Amino acid sequence: MIEKKKICMVGACGVGKTSLVRRFVESIFDESYQTTIGVKIDKKDLELDGREVTLVIWDMAGEDEFAQVRASHLRGASGYLLVADGSRRSTLATARSLEQRIRTALGPVPFILLVNKSDLVDEWESDDVLAEIERLGWPNIRTSAKTGVGVDAGVQQLVARMLEATHD
Repeated sequence: MIEKKKICMVGACGVGKTSLVRRFVESIFDESYQTTIGVKIDKKDLELDGREVTLVIWDMAGEDEFAQVRASHLRGASGYLLVADGSRRSTLATARSLEQRIRTALGPVPFILLVNKSDLVDEWESDDVLAEIERLGWPNIRTSAKTGVGVDAGVQQLVARMLEATHD
């Protein structure tokens, strides 16, 4: 039996949410930047630990002063991918705010922090960012939508946590 799971992809504007989704779903990367307006929905089937899962991935518009994640878009999510850009510390503050608001809206659903743009690690404000992530104790993985590093592993880690949560 195939299980269907909704995942929301959330984070600040320009952290690479859409690029991460495209890398995961289509195995491609496009240098051009396109702002997501509203929500873009993709699907991908995968097998994990002998279980077939259809992921319905909601790529949500970036969080900034003009756009806020809508609780209605979060409804029904089994988990979410919180995305920050390692080269922009401010995106981690946005991630912290989003995590609190999503926890309030959905309760304690599984999530993974994807610290994106690991291909630009020389530009990271790494000591500050990595120290803060460590302090938060959030499950996290470094990713690069450009090279593909960590993308599949991050999504699979989230799916494993979601499947575990449905059997508790």
